[in-house]
Amino acid sequence: MARADRKAAAAESAKTGIMTHRQIMFVLFGLMAGMFLSALDQSVVGTAMRTIADDLNGLSAQAWVTTAYLITSTIATPIYGKLGDIFGRRYLFIIAISIFILGSVICGFATSMYELAAFRAIQGIGAGGLFALALTILADIVPPRERARYQGMFLAVFGTSSVLGPLIGGLLAGMDSFIGITGWRWIFLMNLPIGLIALALVVSFLHVPHQESKSKRIDWWGVVTIIIGVVPLLVVAEQGREWGWGSWNSIAAYVIGGFGIAAFIWVEKQMGPDAILPLHLFKSSTFSLTTLLGVIIGIGMFGGMISLPLVLQIVYGASPTEAGYLMIPMVIGMMSASIISGRITSNTGKYKIFMICGTACMAVAYIYLSTLNYQWQIWQVSIGMVLMGLGLGQMMQTLTIASQNAVEAKDIGVATSSSTFFRQMGGTLGVAVFLSILFNTLADKGEEMAKAIKAAIMANPALLADPRNAAFTQNQDLGSMIQYDSSFLKTASPELANPIKDAFAQSANSVFISASVVVIGPSNLIWVMPA
Repeated sequence: MARADRKAAAAESAKTGIMTHRQIMFVLFGLMAGMFLSALDQSVVGTAMRTIADDLNGLSAQAWVTTAYLITSTIATPIYGKLGDIFGRRYLFIIAISIFILGSVICGFATSMYELAAFRAIQGIGAGGLFALALTILADIVPPRERARYQGMFLAVFGTSSVLGPLIGGLLAGMDSFIGITGWRWIFLMNLPIGLIALALVVSFLHVPHQESKSKRIDWWGVVTIIIGVVPLLVVAEQGREWGWGSWNSIAAYVIGGFGIAAFIWVEKQMGPDAILPLHLFKSSTFSLTTLLGVIIGIGMFGGMISLPLVLQIVYGASPTEAGYLMIPMVIGMMSASIISGRITSNTGKYKIFMICGTACMAVAYIYLSTLNYQWQIWQVSIGMVLMGLGLGQMMQTLTIASQNAVEAKDIGVATSSSTFFRQMGGTLGVAVFLSILFNTLADKGEEMAKAIKAAIMANPALLADPRNAAFTQNQDLGSMIQYDSSFLKTASPELANPIKDAFAQSANSVFISASVVVIGPSNLIWVMPA
């Protein structure tokens, strides 16, 4: 298409709101590139964090690099949704991806872990808008019945990034340098070309009319109180296992967070339709139910899933990169389910059935995985992953579609961002709770592990002379070692390693059975929702 023709087409679509299929696809490529950056960044940084911390001499501060990004991206999500409804999604998405690119570049030149944490916070401010705004823009340019089909493409991007993240992170972290720059810094710098392509596509092809809001009041007090309410809870969710859930630090976080949430609700009530999260949305039973489901599913989904890569690394000796490859069956299941359910929803307009089937698949997957033991073959674990992927693929996009369909067009941005926000909060809570269950259960099995290892040594004292078993001669707490560095299990003699692998598999079983209860719990709510 010539430049003049492209400008004419853009002007026409801006005037009428009708975009050609070609324009829609170019916009989708830009949106998916932005989502890819946001989703990839979380998994790629996690894989390389050990290398980054060693290089910047800040191993003790590595948790804050993750926490800073989590806090700002979570808080920014509902703010982007509301501002997008007021000023237009196109401008907000351009701002979000520009902030993300800026944050990525300065992260690439950080000289200390605390600098990196601060720069990651800036990056998170941009990331908070990429996912929610992409789904909202899709709702602006695609009719309701077609959204599910296109959202399946978005989920495919999300799934692909979860596989590529550990691979890219491991590859770049293992490089000494590239073009004179330390390898791990390219984890952030590679976002620059991808982000600029996404930005160019959105600027060039996303031209849809924006209905001016009658009021442009910005809910600043809502912003302040949501920060006071959410930040302490996210911090304690990330740091609670280290602090202790009943420590004074944790109690202070609970109190401040509770006060902030109460203040936020009061402020939102006073602001009425101008609130960041307008309370009138909850008058819709469908929106209220999907929001509640989003929190519960987020807890069960992300909380239960957190054990899988740990099982692959500790029980099967996989590296983070290899664990990413081994998660491919789940990604295949998720992509297949999202594409198929999206097409059926587009053809029939019905989506409730996928909530039911998705919940059932996830519950069956967790119940099946709760029987896992350290002698299972990888293909047996993969069956559970496929089932989990089938459930995820049906649930994630269906909840978003239900939330969007439950509100008026003027509120679709805040509805989408709120749905994403509550699911993220549920996921953060789930990860914190289930990791605690996992490692507390493992700690309870410490005596059992010690007895099995002692019996193996008594049966064959030569095991301690084997250099592969050096970790067992240092009188260290093996349960604590597993949390920070489980590499000793890869080389240890089976007689000494297997009791630990068995105990970890049994501890993961507790997580999976707990996750199944959480996922099954909301099933009754689904039946009262419209089709």
